[in-house]
Amino acid sequence: MSENAWNYRPSFNYAVGADLTGYKVEAVDGSIGKVDKHSEEVDDAYVVVDTGVWIFGKEVLLPANTISRIDAEDERIYLDLSKEQIKNAPEFHREKHLDEVEYRDQVASYYEQAGGDGAR
Repeated sequence: MSENAWNYRPSFNYAVGADLTGYKVEAVDGSIGKVDKHSEEVDDAYVVVDTGVWIFGKEVLLPANTISRIDAEDERIYLDLSKEQIKNAPEFHREKHLDEVEYRDQVASYYEQAGGDGAR
């Protein structure tokens, strides 16, 4: 598993210090929710997305490398993943999984296999 899953892609020049909280998150086939929490730490960057009613108020953890583009002007984050891929990801419980290494390895592996750019 590559640690690159947990880093923002250099191709879109993520602005360090940018607050992504509240940004809308778009899968390739539609909106999945809003950013509730994010990290920009090297080798530990991610977004936690509150999916609202889409998957019954659950949150999902997305490694930073699943993000294909950030539109700061429109406050939107775009992913290389479908809604179905995100919905089928390992279930996330913030208080249990956020700092759990095994879970994060599982998530990165899932997105790599799901076809997102996640761990390339």
